[in-house]
Amino acid sequence: MFRSLKNIESAFKYVRLFTLVVICASATVSCYTMFVAIDKVQQSQQRIYLLYNGKVLEAVASGRKENVPVEARDHISTFHKYFFSLDPDEKVIENNLRKALYLADRSAKKIYDDLKEQGYYSGIITGNVTQEIEADSIQVDISNYPYRFRYYGTQRITRTTTVVLRSLVTEGHLRTVARSDNNPHGFLIERWAILENVDLQTIKR
Repeated sequence: MFRSLKNIESAFKYVRLFTLVVICASATVSCYTMFVAIDKVQQSQQRIYLLYNGKVLEAVASGRKENVPVEARDHISTFHKYFFSLDPDEKVIENNLRKALYLADRSAKKIYDDLKEQGYYSGIITGNVTQEIEADSIQVDISNYPYRFRYYGTQRITRTTTVVLRSLVTEGHLRTVARSDNNPHGFLIERWAILENVDLQTIKR
């Protein structure tokens, strides 16, 4: 009888130990499954699918800080493109400059006002001048805020009889602002100044 009781007690200990092992294993598997599921959900939320020309394209979302240098350079390039790409058409000039001035502060407006007062834009219209600009390099220092930049570009000024290539160097600072349709990058150019704008080459047409 006592042997039977000992056997029952031993069996109960084994059953209890086995139950504890099963519970611990189940808890471990459940925790691991939850961790993997949460990780997969987060990864799937970072993926964006775009429909372009009937094709589904996949994009990966990332934080703004990771994209600051790329977005800053594109903002600076876009501003200079609008400010310096001009045609002998008053509406084109006004449209481009309006877009440019959304991307910068009063320092750009002051340069625009000075050029307008000097008759620069009316000279483009009366002289049938086309002006284009191409960025050579854009340096942005994101180690300090607001971010300082320097822009190096080449202007191509096409007149009736000549084509002039001109070097352009400008500098300024970038401050973050709210994104909008007029300012999709969410930057504002401050303290913008033209450091150099000299002729490099004149080509006869």
